[in-house]
Amino acid sequence: MSAETGLPSQLRITDGKKFLLSSIATNDKLGRQKNTSRTRIRDCVDRMSVLQQRLAAYATHGILVVLQGMDTAGKDGAIRHAFSGLNPQGVHVTSFKAPVGIATRHDDLWRIHLAVPSRGEIGIFNRSHYEDVLVERVHPDMVRARGLDPDLPDFWDHRLGDLRNFESYLRRQNIIVLKLFLHISPEEQRQRLLKRLDHPEKRWKFSPSDLKEREFWPHYTAAYEEAIRATATPDAPWIVIPADHKWLARVLVAEALLDTLESLHLKEPEQKMSDALKEAQQALLKGAAKTV
Repeated sequence: MSAETGLPSQLRITDGKKFLLSSIATNDKLGRQKNTSRTRIRDCVDRMSVLQQRLAAYATHGILVVLQGMDTAGKDGAIRHAFSGLNPQGVHVTSFKAPVGIATRHDDLWRIHLAVPSRGEIGIFNRSHYEDVLVERVHPDMVRARGLDPDLPDFWDHRLGDLRNFESYLRRQNIIVLKLFLHISPEEQRQRLLKRLDHPEKRWKFSPSDLKEREFWPHYTAAYEEAIRATATPDAPWIVIPADHKWLARVLVAEALLDTLESLHLKEPEQKMSDALKEAQQALLKGAAKTV
């Protein structure tokens, strides 16, 4: 595969049994050039906009894009750039934070299932059902606050198994799950947090809790590795994207979605008009003649 024509295969994790995040360098440019990244994204978006129309026309498959990553990994920017040319009517973005209200009394996947895209649509989860095995694993008191016991034997293995089975179920329903982990280094996050503080228009994104969460970096790394090992399958692989360079991460996100759309082999809809459509056309032509 050419360095400038598609998602590198080594980033796609289909069997995570021995996976380590350290096996993928966060600052790897993968042989790409920044000065060609914007053109590459436009090319991907142009092609995706055509395939999105076919996705909606056939309505046989849906696509669920799962975006995960540490704070400042670039999830929002990736959404703005990689999905910018798609029809917003067929794209829905859902952000998941800690469950509140009625969601705290339901099962873990209740609110997730409500946001799954229908066939013919693209759904984007900015953070996702994986928060329950990431943030809550690092902070188990959040689990206890919901009346659950994270100290039970195999508690986390069962949760990971539930996610794997959930994604397998979605796949059998023709909902393709595209899981993307934006992989940044602690140093890159530090620099991005400083930029938030340096720019008045970005300070609203900063919270003192961001510094506290940085102390748990090794714990989050372990939780992510465990999640990827347990849930990476051929039907629902993880794509681990080097994200220290924002321009590269955005290109790779666009290429990942384009690869997914192209894998469906959606042909151009039938051009031949049926008898019913011909009759409708004639009726509309006659109607125009009457109004002249």
